[in-house]
Amino acid sequence: MGIAQGLRCASEVGIRKAVLQTESKTAIQLLESATSTHPHFMVVSEIRHILQRDWQVRIEHVFRDGNAMANFLASTDHSAPPGIHIINQPSIMLRYWLIFDRTGIETPRFVIG
Repeated sequence: MGIAQGLRCASEVGIRKAVLQTESKTAIQLLESATSTHPHFMVVSEIRHILQRDWQVRIEHVFRDGNAMANFLASTDHSAPPGIHIINQPSIMLRYWLIFDRTGIETPRFVIG
């Protein structure tokens, strides 16, 4: 649902080129291969429809630590009401995480396996 809402919002404000980054490989696989029998097919179908609009969207998988800004937003302000919130003036902390992501700096990732 978050992918659908984000794409809808970006399209509605007139963005013509976008990069959709998600930490969910499952979401990317569903966009590529979900059939009408999948329980989430309606959402997948809506996303596919949005992607067919007159714009360019590149879909990328990123590790959670490669998208520090999204993690920061997800972990803060749980008192905000549900819905889409547009931030016109990012806070100093949000600016920090935006710069962190833009430079491509990643925190160390430890994978046990």
